Amino acid sequence: MSDSNQEEYFDRLVDEDALEAFLTDELGSAEPYAVERHAAGHSNETLFVEWGERTLVVRRPPPGETADTAHDVLREFRVADALQGTEVPVPKTVAACESHDVIGSNFYVMELVEGDVLREVEPDRFGSRSHRQRIGEELVDTLASVHNVEYEAVGLGEFGYPEGYTERQVERWGQQLAWAFERTVEERAVPELERVGEWLEASTPTEHPRTLVHGDYKLDNVMFGPETPPELVAVFDWEMSTLGDPRADLGWMLSYWRDAKDPGPAVPELTATFMERDGYPTRRELVERYEERTGIAFEHERFYRTLAVYKLAALGEMFYRRYLEGNSDDSMYPLMEERVPALAERAVRIIEGDEPL
Repeated sequence: MSDSNQEEYFDRLVDEDALEAFLTDELGSAEPYAVERHAAGHSNETLFVEWGERTLVVRRPPPGETADTAHDVLREFRVADALQGTEVPVPKTVAACESHDVIGSNFYVMELVEGDVLREVEPDRFGSRSHRQRIGEELVDTLASVHNVEYEAVGLGEFGYPEGYTERQVERWGQQLAWAFERTVEERAVPELERVGEWLEASTPTEHPRTLVHGDYKLDNVMFGPETPPELVAVFDWEMSTLGDPRADLGWMLSYWRDAKDPGPAVPELTATFMERDGYPTRRELVERYEERTGIAFEHERFYRTLAVYKLAALGEMFYRRYLEGNSDDSMYPLMEERVPALAERAVRIIEGDEPL
């Protein structure tokens, strides 16, 4: 994006004077005041605001979002605000705004949290066996804390419809995949995914626990503080959160966690592999710790791990359709021609027991 285009896009994101007036009403006046865009790869936009001695974070949908889809940031705010004071580490919430009159969309404000998000590399300060062990323990313990929240007590009793959650997941992602196949089948078919979908439909558990679920819980959606030993200080990206089946969250987290015995990743461009190093817990060890912390048995584990990979494949196929239709210039999207079939093969391996927990 050229400098002029970046400036134009920034102007669409925020009216700095209107935002300053809003924050002054909420917090009182402060100097200095400055706003910059944080170019993170998330669906919603993030702005950093210097507000006197504080650094605030503003989350808003991308420009052009419709009223039907722009509610996600307020959903994020609602759950993060409800979790203040619980064992789940979330940024301190400041304010939310439903009106589009301030910056052109809904938005909310929270405090900045300092630390590292572990995406591609392991921070040098965590490079010991004990620290690596602790990273895995903190990750799974925090997921357990999410699932242990008494959601009615914190005001989230009407936050979702847990009945039938798992069946809806299978149905929804099957529909997304069918939409993508309408176009991508002209380039190449992925018949394995249709068989995986049929297996998931036939294998969906009829009963499941009901808890608050994050919906996108994985290592790069949490932050570790700047000190050692590793301490998980914040969970981000709650826009998919609802009330549902906690085992789906666990399966999703495990789909991103690598064991040293694993075959090469299906999507190497988007897969961190540092947790294969000596000291990191295995997937089975993470599951055992989760079960101890929650009292929830990870029954039907092949189903939940297969569902996670099926969702990843559906996302990839949707990206591939958008590329074929000229609706994206993301260099990752054309790679999905080969990466989605590789994900389908991974799903089959899990179903057949060839990629064990």
